[in-house]
Amino acid sequence: MSDERLLQVVLPGVVAPEGLQLRYGTVPQAGPGRVVVAVEATGVSFAEQQMRRGRYYDQPRFPFVPGYDLVGRVRATGAGVDPGLTGTRVAALVKVGGWASHVVLDAADAVPVPDGLTPAEAETVVLNGITAWQMLHRRARVRAGQTVLVHGASGGVGSVLVQLARAAGASVIGTASARHHDALRELGVAPVDYRGGDVPARVRELAPGGVDAVFDHVGGRSVTDSWHLLAPGGTLIAYGSASTRDDSGSKQWPVLRILARTWLWNALPNGRRASFYNVWAGRALGRDRFRARLRSDLTEVFGAVRRGEVTARVAARLPLADAAEAVRLAESGTVGGKVVLIP
Repeated sequence: MSDERLLQVVLPGVVAPEGLQLRYGTVPQAGPGRVVVAVEATGVSFAEQQMRRGRYYDQPRFPFVPGYDLVGRVRATGAGVDPGLTGTRVAALVKVGGWASHVVLDAADAVPVPDGLTPAEAETVVLNGITAWQMLHRRARVRAGQTVLVHGASGGVGSVLVQLARAAGASVIGTASARHHDALRELGVAPVDYRGGDVPARVRELAPGGVDAVFDHVGGRSVTDSWHLLAPGGTLIAYGSASTRDDSGSKQWPVLRILARTWLWNALPNGRRASFYNVWAGRALGRDRFRARLRSDLTEVFGAVRRGEVTARVAARLPLADAAEAVRLAESGTVGGKVVLIP
């Protein structure tokens, strides 16, 4: 790796996309138990969009290298790591640091990517796929014959979620802007225009008895509406606060408010339940169990892609050095799927 250079995209503070900075350096070495991964694809998720605004719940202090997930090949292994991993394509969930040409990981955090998936395809379902799989199967435990509502059904997480739900045998209602409705119908989803007036009333028309699960990334008033759309015994999974994206003030308050509401709702004797999902909450299981669960769930998602149950939706592929353009595109709301950065 002596002839290679390290390229990182740095977020220096609350800046416009053009304020992102490029930093060059020496490719790092793999310490004990670690591997160096030459990144082949990383992406722009809602998390990075919020970090740019200083609005992500527990983002690190500026400056830092964003990038929630990545796919790449192992280029070097440290002491105590099987050298046979060299050359293996892997995926990893890193939360920050992925917008780089090379990343150092704990070897235990690298999940093998099966043959048949391109780096960009695999990248679209790392964070988005783990999030969708765990909410659907570990939290809501959706079963065949049930009906679910997915807000933001054309987005990164939403588009994976609706496909996994359909593969599980559930009927799906999905909110999205009208331009995405034809694509949702092709997936077997009943679309609802979130800009078209009374969304809860439209959902009630499609599911008069309520829905068995709602997946809500919007936050704010939407969470309350989602709770009231549940059928008896139904489950609400809140996993974001997109409606507060451009708010000022505390970045923790929107999440804390959702947590307070879910706690109060769960105290009601009506059989319904609500929770706020965050992938990192699984760390309470302990490091080894958390890693094993991530590996298992991501492997399940990769399997669903290989079987054709999930289509990896790449909205666009852009060079890592063009991260500013990629962020603008991702934030425009004009594309479906995920914007992928290629080092």
